[in-house]
Amino acid sequence: MPNYNNRIKKLFDLTIKEQASDLHLSVDHPPVLRISGALIPLLKESKLSSEDTKSFAFALMNDFQKEKFLKEKEIDLSYNFNDKARFRVNVFHQKGNISCALRLIPADIRTIDELNLPLILHEFTKATQGFVVICGPSSQGKSTTLAALIDEINHSRADHVVTIEDPIEYIFTADKAIIDQREVGQDTLSFAKALRSTFRQDPDVIMVGEMRDPETIATAITAAETGHLVFATLHTNSASQTIHRIVDSFPPQQQDQVRAQLSGSLLGVLSQRLIPRIKGGLIPACEVMIATPAIANLIRENKIHEIPMMVETGLEIGMISLNRSLADLVKRKEISLENALNYSLSPSELRMLIR
Repeated sequence: MPNYNNRIKKLFDLTIKEQASDLHLSVDHPPVLRISGALIPLLKESKLSSEDTKSFAFALMNDFQKEKFLKEKEIDLSYNFNDKARFRVNVFHQKGNISCALRLIPADIRTIDELNLPLILHEFTKATQGFVVICGPSSQGKSTTLAALIDEINHSRADHVVTIEDPIEYIFTADKAIIDQREVGQDTLSFAKALRSTFRQDPDVIMVGEMRDPETIATAITAAETGHLVFATLHTNSASQTIHRIVDSFPPQQQDQVRAQLSGSLLGVLSQRLIPRIKGGLIPACEVMIATPAIANLIRENKIHEIPMMVETGLEIGMISLNRSLADLVKRKEISLENALNYSLSPSELRMLIR
């Protein structure tokens, strides 16, 4: 095994050095890095055999994880690499072979300002109660934003923070706060079960890595209603779609009640995309919806389709539409017009804004 440990160490060092977001190990391909959104094969490395990918995968797992993987055919885990960085790892089977997708999680947690996120997010960290949802497609920086929000609370107030993650990604170093990080599979059986038990753990702030089922969503909303500040993520494309997804995950007879709960507890929704920068790297384009009394009213009355217009006109209180964010990045020469149009949900409206 030492040979494989040395090879994977070399690949990890290269991933960190090249500031790649992901490393892919797949049979009949050389190792591949994702850098600034593009897949770059490491052509100096030999193509991986079935034995290579299996040995790499097993070198990353403990005995419990190996047993689980062999039984369930896939596994999520985190791997700490020499205290330089962590990797979020997904190991899976394809055509009878093993493949690995590894996401680099830097050791340092960057701040809201360092991530070029909207400054209004600082206000969400000052709240003592309510529900904040971070949304966007996969691999668009939701976990990194969540970590920045939690770490800002960690450095500013003496709260008890409980996180529920699958797997644990960023490791927080407690400052003013007590932070308990629970990993699904290792420390708890499910998001829903862990979230229910937080009510007996005296938390001030709860972070839910992913809302995967109606039970988790319902418990998160209840936690926000009962005096906790709850941060969670969802794979949706916009603020209005997020509210639709939350409401639609419940049976019709419950939806009025969920809308009422949501209208009373929601603080805001951040939707983000990572756009390739002209000078290299990635920069976020964001939609920010703040749950004003008018928006709470639209949620309660099931007029969710009117929310985008409210976001568009709420600039002076910190709301931002995705198109406005993209237009601003184009005007500042951070991103190309072509990339802005590719990521926009309404390209014709974006062209008008840029004009």
